[in-house]
Amino acid sequence: MNNKYKILVIEDEANIRGLLTAMLESGGFHVIQCDTCDSAILLYESYHPDLALLDLGLPDADGMRFLRYVRRNALTPVVVVSARTDESDKIAALDLGANDYVTKPFSSGELLARIRAALRSSRHCNEEGRLPGGKFILEDFLIEYDSRRTYYLGQEIKLTQTEYNIVAFLSEHCGKLMTYATLIKEIWGDRTDENSIKKLQVNMANIRRKLGISPSEPKIIYNELGVGYRMDHSI
Repeated sequence: MNNKYKILVIEDEANIRGLLTAMLESGGFHVIQCDTCDSAILLYESYHPDLALLDLGLPDADGMRFLRYVRRNALTPVVVVSARTDESDKIAALDLGANDYVTKPFSSGELLARIRAALRSSRHCNEEGRLPGGKFILEDFLIEYDSRRTYYLGQEIKLTQTEYNIVAFLSEHCGKLMTYATLIKEIWGDRTDENSIKKLQVNMANIRRKLGISPSEPKIIYNELGVGYRMDHSI
């Protein structure tokens, strides 16, 4: 059991908690489960899980409290699994540091894939190649931070300064969905409005064109319409 990833399941509905536990255990994970925010914090400190699955509608506190607690000191992947479908809830969770947001009802296959992607990204965060001053490698995509050069399929990709800043920022948060507001503030320091979102989308379209990646068959950079972009492994 020691070689299994530990997943903390935070869900107050017993039937959903049981479903998640059975799904994860059948997928080879070790599951720790609880039904309140306070117990989630205690179990997190006791077990140091590799990833947390977080419901937001907990009986003693909003799940955002747990997310804030974790993000004060750690980069432990947190995947929100919630019945809240409003875009504002999703953006708030992602801006607080959630790695992903899955709405109920969910496909077990998709949720497992998102968990695996979050765990892969967490492993890469501690590798030397992810650190500024080194190299970032994601499948056939390479960034050399020192020289500010990018390569795809062995060929150098000539990016503008802004385009490079976008891909470098996404690489530093590989596996995490970065909202439009976060990207716009980081790259330009602007507030988010229709013009700034359009400017971001134009730059992203240019990046994809230079990489030869079609939006209909995404690779490396993925877009969640109306929310933001993620750099990640192929799922």
